[in-house]
Amino acid sequence: MASNTWGFLSFFMVLVVTSAYPIKTKQYKPCKHLVLYFHDIIYNGMNKENATSAIVAAPQGANLTILASQFHFGNIAVFDDPVTLDNNLHSKPVGRAQGMYLYDTKNTYTAWLGFSFVFNSTDYYQGTINFIGADPLMNKTRDISIVGGTGDFFMHRGVATLMTDSFEGEVYFRLKVDIKFYECW
Repeated sequence: MASNTWGFLSFFMVLVVTSAYPIKTKQYKPCKHLVLYFHDIIYNGMNKENATSAIVAAPQGANLTILASQFHFGNIAVFDDPVTLDNNLHSKPVGRAQGMYLYDTKNTYTAWLGFSFVFNSTDYYQGTINFIGADPLMNKTRDISIVGGTGDFFMHRGVATLMTDSFEGEVYFRLKVDIKFYECW
């Protein structure tokens, strides 16, 4: 009986001591950090001069100029959007966001993204940053993976935090992209 009590007391003392001194986990700091904006203007049948994206697939019988009802489920859009250093659509682009998004959920607004930021400027950056992941649109901020890059971003990996900075109905939206690289070569 005494040995059981001693075992319990020593376990209890270890528990108290370890809870008083929390285990420190390594905090990683980004090796490179950027904040950029991309501006998407979806083709609606009347804005071909300004459109930077288009619906290329839709549920059967749907119109390719209007996003489907029921959370846009089944729509696939491709885009070639300007990327800017600030949130002004009319600022000089430093690159292009090129890729696609597809609406993949029936009960809320969620998209799956696969795209690249393409840079070809001696004033700013050269190369690409490649992104992939789910975008639960109803969340204020969303994280997607940075899976690689080329040029100035050769083999970089990290996380991009997306925030819808502005939207106008179902024709225009602007995303703030807070990029943190944790692997830089």
